[in-house]
Amino acid sequence: MKKFAMLALVLMAASCGGGSSEPPSNLENACEIAREKPRYYSAMKKTERRWGVPVYVQMATIHQESKFVGNAKTPFRYALGVIPLGRQSSAYGYSQALDGTWDEYRDQAGSRRAKRDKIQDATDFMGWYMDQSSKSLGISKTDARNQYLAYHEGRAGFARGSHRAKPWLMAVSRKVESRSMMYRSQLASCGRL
Repeated sequence: MKKFAMLALVLMAASCGGGSSEPPSNLENACEIAREKPRYYSAMKKTERRWGVPVYVQMATIHQESKFVGNAKTPFRYALGVIPLGRQSSAYGYSQALDGTWDEYRDQAGSRRAKRDKIQDATDFMGWYMDQSSKSLGISKTDARNQYLAYHEGRAGFARGSHRAKPWLMAVSRKVESRSMMYRSQLASCGRL
């Protein structure tokens, strides 16, 4: 009986995950994110090696999309302010990937078991997407602003210039660019660049 109680206690503690699904406590400091969430940093470094998208660009994009919340979803839409109509889109997870784009990634990148709420899969998706944007649209992988615009609007929308008619999105892309530069400077200061 004592062995069963110990096993149950260990399993219960393991299922809690030690808070690993919680976002980092200080989203304003890339070094703190890397220190507090070494798995996140490791996943981003792996993506950087595979796809060439710098950690600071990934971090800035994830910050904008989900604030590092693994199970982030878009808000509900309501008719007349009270009747729920469903979510604004199928965007989900750290990267806020849409269902169709996620399926395309899983087919093309050979990651059939990938999940949007796993940081390793979300960063790999982001790297794959930005690599494709670089190849098809000529956007530098270090250009957080335009990579974000292509990420948000889709490559076809970006090519059409749909973002130019959305002042709010242009402002958001400048924030992503600014955060990317801040994260880059911080990562350099703590030797993680």
